[in-house]
Amino acid sequence: NRQLTKQWANSLTGRWCFLAFSIFLNSCSNGLTVSTNMGSAIWTASAANLSNWLHWSLGNMLLIEGVIVAITNLLLLRKFDYFRLIRNLLYIIPFSYILQGFADFFNYIGVPDLNIWFRVILDIIGLFGIAAAVSLYQRANLIMHPNDDFPYILRFRFMHGSAVWSQWTSYIPPIILIIISVIETHQLVAVNFGTVYNILTQGYLIGWSDHHFFSKLHHHLNYKY
Repeated sequence: NRQLTKQWANSLTGRWCFLAFSIFLNSCSNGLTVSTNMGSAIWTASAANLSNWLHWSLGNMLLIEGVIVAITNLLLLRKFDYFRLIRNLLYIIPFSYILQGFADFFNYIGVPDLNIWFRVILDIIGLFGIAAAVSLYQRANLIMHPNDDFPYILRFRFMHGSAVWSQWTSYIPPIILIIISVIETHQLVAVNFGTVYNILTQGYLIGWSDHHFFSKLHHHLNYKY
C-alpha cells in the first residue's frame, strides 16, 4: 500500500492534485498574513510597498513583479524556455488576485481587529502554510510561482541543493525594492515581525516540509544543475 501511495503521489495525476492543493494553501496563507498586518512574506511585502509608492493595486503589483522575476529566471537558466515562462505566468496571473480575495475575506471576518497575540499566532500559521505550499509545488514542478521558481533554480543550479542559502539569496531583490520604496515614500508597510520571521525561517521550513509534509512526493527536476 505504501508503495502504491508513493507511486500515485509521483504520478502525473498525483502531482497535479498536490499542485492544486498547494495553490489554494499558498493563496490562503498569504492572504492571512496580509490580513493580520503582522508581517507578510518578503516578496508580498515588497509588492505592498511598491503598491503604496506607485498607487497601483496589490494584485496588479504582484502580477508585474512576478512577470519580471519570471524573465529573470530564464536568464539564470541561460536559455529562453517558452514553456517555463508560460508555466510561471499560468501561476502568477490567478494567484495574484486569489491572494487579494483571501485577504479581503479575512478582513471581512475581522482578523485585523483581533488581539495582537492572536494575530501573531495566525501570522506564524500563515507563514508556515506558505512554506509548506512552496515545498509541495516545487516538488510537483508542473507550474510554479516565479518568485519561488527563482530560489528553486538557485538551489539546484548554484547552491548545491541548499534550501536555506538559496532562499536567503532570493530575498536580496525584494529587500532592495522595499528600501527604494521607503526612501521614496518615507513609509514602511506590510513589514513587521512576520517578515523577519519569514526571512529567518522560510528556507528551513521548506526543507522540513520536503521531508515531513506529504513526504512521498519527491522533487521532479526538469533541467540540469
